Amino acid sequence: MEPKYLLGFVGKSVIKAVTLIIGVSIIAFILISASPLDPVQMNVGTTAYINMSPEKKAQLEEYWGVDTPPLERYLNWAEDFIHGDMGMSLKYNRPVAEIIGQKFLNSLALMAVAWVLSGIIGFILGIVAGANRGRWPDKLIKGYALTLASTPTFWLALVILMVFSVWLGWFPFGMTVPIGVNAADVTIFDHLQHLILPAITLSVVGVANIALHTREKMIDIMESDYFLYAMARGEKKWTIIRRHGLRNIMLPALTLQFASISEIFGGSVLVEQVFSYPGLGQAAVTAGLGGDVSLLLGITVVTACFVFAGNLIANILYGVVDPRIRRGQGIG
Repeated sequence: MEPKYLLGFVGKSVIKAVTLIIGVSIIAFILISASPLDPVQMNVGTTAYINMSPEKKAQLEEYWGVDTPPLERYLNWAEDFIHGDMGMSLKYNRPVAEIIGQKFLNSLALMAVAWVLSGIIGFILGIVAGANRGRWPDKLIKGYALTLASTPTFWLALVILMVFSVWLGWFPFGMTVPIGVNAADVTIFDHLQHLILPAITLSVVGVANIALHTREKMIDIMESDYFLYAMARGEKKWTIIRRHGLRNIMLPALTLQFASISEIFGGSVLVEQVFSYPGLGQAAVTAGLGGDVSLLLGITVVTACFVFAGNLIANILYGVVDPRIRRGQGIG
């Protein structure tokens, strides 16, 4: 991709992303404001709220900004956010930036492992299926991928948790560290042991798209003239695939993998809930149920930026692969 086009493309993408992020934050704020949940009651508890004096209720409502007009609340939040202040979490009583930083590291470890595993496994399965088109390995892998694509993530997570944690007892039930163990005594092995099941669940779900896409690309390559000519010269099929096929299907698969970051994050929200994994997805659910506007908006903007980064990389790779993109014709 030419440097001049690359700079212009990145610049336009950033402008679109900023506009999108503003729109996402506005929509999220409107949905939170329209929620029937009372943030005061949700955070102090129903019993405490009933027994609370009117003066105390009024004080908490002022602290939570219940009576402040929605537009004023949003503009105040946006101004503080631009200056680097994400506000205070009413649910955790801590700065939002601190909570997001802590939770994001947990989610990043989970999503990174799942992202790498799903990409590698899906790529290998796609090659095997495409190279054996119409035979039993192709039918088995295609059936496996189509089944996974239609399987709810939370249901699969519950099954895996039940089998490997409850019945077999091979892995812990959830969390990132053992319960009741001092932080100083927690080892890397403990973290990995708690990470395995959520990561496997998330990666298994992400395999389907990569496998099916790679399979189609592999079939296209095997039907190409240069592949048929190489076969006619007596070269072995897997030798041709290794020398010529991999380089032609690796970049499209990698592009699709970067574009799937949003799906990985969406799946992580459900997986974190099932495994009680204290990541960003679980924090978003907690903030939503508790009416914690600052935390939920902060998570929304941060994840939107994260997803945009993956899509930007994917679009740049598309430009490398497709000459029409380099000439500025766009991707449809």
